[in-house]
Amino acid sequence: MKGKNNKHHSHHYHLIKILFWFFIGLSLGLLFVIGFTFIFFQNKYLNKIYPGITVNGIDMSEMSKDEVKDFFDRKNKKMEDIHFTFVKDDNMATISAKKLEMGYNSNLLANQAYYLGRSKDLLSNISIIFQAGINGIDLSPSYMYADNELLKLLDPIIQQYKINPVNALFTFENGKVVAFRLSSEGSFVDIVALKKAIWIKIPNITFYEKMRTIIIPIPIKIIKPEIDIDKANNLGIKELIGSGTSLFHGSIKERVYNINLAVSKINGILINNNEIFSFNKSLGDISAFTGFKKAYTIQNGKTILDDGGGVCQVSTTLFRATLNAGLPIIERHAHTYRVGYYEQESDPGIDATIYSPSIDFKFKNDTGHSILIQSFVDNNFERLSILFYGLNDNRQTTISKSIITTQIAPGETIYRDDSSLAKGQIKQTEYATWGANVYFIREVKKNGKIIISEKYSSYYQPWASVFTKGTKEI
Repeated sequence: MKGKNNKHHSHHYHLIKILFWFFIGLSLGLLFVIGFTFIFFQNKYLNKIYPGITVNGIDMSEMSKDEVKDFFDRKNKKMEDIHFTFVKDDNMATISAKKLEMGYNSNLLANQAYYLGRSKDLLSNISIIFQAGINGIDLSPSYMYADNELLKLLDPIIQQYKINPVNALFTFENGKVVAFRLSSEGSFVDIVALKKAIWIKIPNITFYEKMRTIIIPIPIKIIKPEIDIDKANNLGIKELIGSGTSLFHGSIKERVYNINLAVSKINGILINNNEIFSFNKSLGDISAFTGFKKAYTIQNGKTILDDGGGVCQVSTTLFRATLNAGLPIIERHAHTYRVGYYEQESDPGIDATIYSPSIDFKFKNDTGHSILIQSFVDNNFERLSILFYGLNDNRQTTISKSIITTQIAPGETIYRDDSSLAKGQIKQTEYATWGANVYFIREVKKNGKIIISEKYSSYYQPWASVFTKGTKEI
């Protein structure tokens, strides 16, 4: 029995050995066949894209790299007449797809399709080729555009919206605001969002073959200031609530000097809630002792040189700011005659004269919060501006056009002797002005309810031309 078993085991061992070498030979043969087939396949598709490889569903099989590139270049050619218009507010810039070199990235797509299955990893290559042949491999399309050309085109708009935020400033010293500035937001063109908006459009334009314009809004990002007006003060001063302007073209230098000095005295004044503002009180003494120079003023029916000539330019501008802010006016007086300065950019009748201490301009702050006066003189353009800052309480002001009801011709020219002038010399000191009755109406509404409705009437005397004749013997 023992000998019979040994013979049986030997037979099994011999059979296993034969099968082992058979499979080894079969595997080597199979590898040889696969290798030979792969080499044959590679040679067949030398410089050509393997079967089953597509780009965005488009078959690239058996095409060379140059043919793939040429294929997508021709598609790009059809897009050249497509234009992009970038818009923001009133700004607009247009550029063509050709200028942007926009379309398929033909070089990249040709390389991706060609080198698929041609890496240094043999097994990976075989796997990819089989996968492409059996199930197909579809590459996503790649696009391109010259963003440097885009940024060059949009640079003026980019610079326009490159605004730094401004922190609020409110410095209070000795009962007066010496430094004030509202906060303001900054901004910039969001280049990242802009590029994203363009990339989203590119796949669509690859299907266009005719000229068309694509509108792309320019995205703007807002930058908040670190310090807003609420953090800068606790007086409820948050915004502009009224303003007034006037021109003083043709003023002599002394008058311009007095305007600047008077403005500096009211700039930065805070008017508390329910406080009545007095122009005369705020300005104080108007004389050479307080720095004012002699300029022409109207006194006792004459235009004469006196300290502070030009101060009424400030009271007139303040009157206009008060009207526009919708504040109650307590006291206002028109000039004796029509002054040309106050009608350079305004209807007649919107002026206010002062003559301390008897003639004043007054108004009341009834807004429930403090009001800050800010005044600016543009000496180059010869313009005065007065601004009221506070808290908007929903007032709406309507001011009618000025109505001239009657006009009165100036009297005959007046000649006066002047011993300070050489005999025979003549100098004009007054210029003829028509007299007039003028009125306008102001209506102020708050939350839809009328809180002020009033008529401002002004009577301006006619003014004759006046010449002085020299009597001084030389």
